[in-house]
Amino acid sequence: MAPRILLARHGQTEWSLLGKHTGRTDIPLLEEGRRGAKLLGERLHRAPWSGLEGVEVRTSPLVRASETCALAGFEERARLWDALMEWDYGAYEGLTPPEIHAIRPGWLLWRDGAPEGETLAEVSARADEVVEWARSADRDVLVFAHGHILRSLGARWLGEPISFGACIRLDPTSLSVLGWAYGEPAIERWNDTGHQEG
Repeated sequence: MAPRILLARHGQTEWSLLGKHTGRTDIPLLEEGRRGAKLLGERLHRAPWSGLEGVEVRTSPLVRASETCALAGFEERARLWDALMEWDYGAYEGLTPPEIHAIRPGWLLWRDGAPEGETLAEVSARADEVVEWARSADRDVLVFAHGHILRSLGARWLGEPISFGACIRLDPTSLSVLGWAYGEPAIERWNDTGHQEG
């Protein structure tokens, strides 16, 4: 079996609700985010996932991701991993896109990076490290992390530059699966929030 990587984005926080760039600021989940994390866990413990026995689990150490992991029922199996931390937005930390555009019209994270933060090359290298680990053994993996680093993982899994991440948005507490089609890397599932509906 070719290994797959399951991506779980953390639940809703105050800053994600407001559209603020949340990199390394350690913002906790809102009650809505905690509820979504529990629903995601319930889904992953039912068929066809059935608790993902044998799946290796890692999480970003930032509280919004690690708490999502815990509430979903995977805390005891998870290892903290700095490679899964969100993009370091530097001078743009805590700002919304309109606030950034007032300073720098036309700015796009996926093209321009963040001043005093991480470059595209640095984020791409972290994403490549995670992809290499995910493909390193004959087992699936599950990661709990953040919107932009997970979108970067999606791009690099496909062999695309991380700027491709601009085209594949992710909602809070979504589930995505990166796998294979005809022997080539493929997206099996993306931005699936069905567990939060109904």
